[in-house]
Amino acid sequence: MPELESAQLHSVIKGFLKERLAAKTEKLAPEDPKREELVAQYELETWVGDAARRVGQLQVVTHSLKPLHPDAKGSNLYAPPESLVPHSLVGSHLLPEDFDGDVVGNAAALDVYKFLKLEHNGRSLLDRVLEGDPALTGALSKDPEQAREWMTSFAAITEPRGGEASHTHAKQVYWLVGDDPGDNGSFHLLAPLYATSLAHRVYQTINEDRFGETTKAARQARRDGRYWEGGYRDYPNIAVQKFGGTKPQNISQLNSERGGSNYLLASLPPTWVDSGIKPPFFTDSVFPRFGRRKEVRRLLSGLRRLLMSDAEPNAETRDRRDEYVGALIDELVAFASRYSVLESGWSASPDCRLVDAEALWLDPWRDDESFAQRREQGDWAQEVRHRFATWLNSQFSKSLPLGDAEFEFWQKQLAKRLNALQEDLPYV
Repeated sequence: MPELESAQLHSVIKGFLKERLAAKTEKLAPEDPKREELVAQYELETWVGDAARRVGQLQVVTHSLKPLHPDAKGSNLYAPPESLVPHSLVGSHLLPEDFDGDVVGNAAALDVYKFLKLEHNGRSLLDRVLEGDPALTGALSKDPEQAREWMTSFAAITEPRGGEASHTHAKQVYWLVGDDPGDNGSFHLLAPLYATSLAHRVYQTINEDRFGETTKAARQARRDGRYWEGGYRDYPNIAVQKFGGTKPQNISQLNSERGGSNYLLASLPPTWVDSGIKPPFFTDSVFPRFGRRKEVRRLLSGLRRLLMSDAEPNAETRDRRDEYVGALIDELVAFASRYSVLESGWSASPDCRLVDAEALWLDPWRDDESFAQRREQGDWAQEVRHRFATWLNSQFSKSLPLGDAEFEFWQKQLAKRLNALQEDLPYV
């Protein structure tokens, strides 16, 4: 019965607004005049009318541009799986019916999307809007014309804003479709987008495979040497790519739900394992061991001579200094990469006495939940840069009065150099 379902939908919407109103007014005194204003704002038809106006600031998408560059302003696309051409490769066409659509646009209007995600009888309000569900029309307003107008506004959330466009910050690829590479007309210009709904499902699957209760029980059975039916999945050499920095919500809603984290699966050649490499046990830091390497000693000696010389403080001198520091950082990257070929989890040994930041740095594939989560937070990288700068200052303490200025410079050079090299997570 449409009337009954309209009444039920009306109740679902009222409940949603009641919860949001309670969150807004819980800290207000009963006599505060702002309370009455908020109560009026959260009347169903008042709030829905405002939401229908603000929904134009959002777009539901499956393929997003901002992960490619946060300042890109071109088109995003909503292409549900059933609209895509099936093929044999893994892609968005394989997503199930209950896939998560993403939302881009003004983060301040995301409450509108939460409203559209409300479900009743297994169908979201957005699904009902796109289908023109008469039961939802009846739930939104007593005025059918007004309700249909709001439904039209909400349905536009899946439509691109303006014409299709790329942007100077977007990735673009010229693809030869004709026979003459010398003819500009023989190319199509492709603008790849980030398959955000697919990436979210991959993230959820990998997280469950890594940290789910069944997986933890299976790994414990393996450590205990017990039989376990079913096994578990593992993802060697997985890396995490962060989008959005401290404001992942500026990229998209799903990116915000992931804390900005996006998994990258390894695509690497086989690794040659040097049997002479041993874990750095019985020490709280690997930097003394790093400092004993022949090439590191040579570079330190050259940098010390330069800093103690009477060289003019000009661009040439600064370039020579930066070359020495850059070479030291290259040596540090190579030094750290040697430990990545060891069997993961070596830092869990009671013989490992490294400070936590260095253990997180040098044992990147250790997969116990607490360790993996601390590593993904990324705070350890700043601590390693701090320890590198402290170690480098200490190499000159007997001959040069280096202090905070040099300490900050070494840290910045390390961060800058690694960004330029685009090194993966294991190497800071």
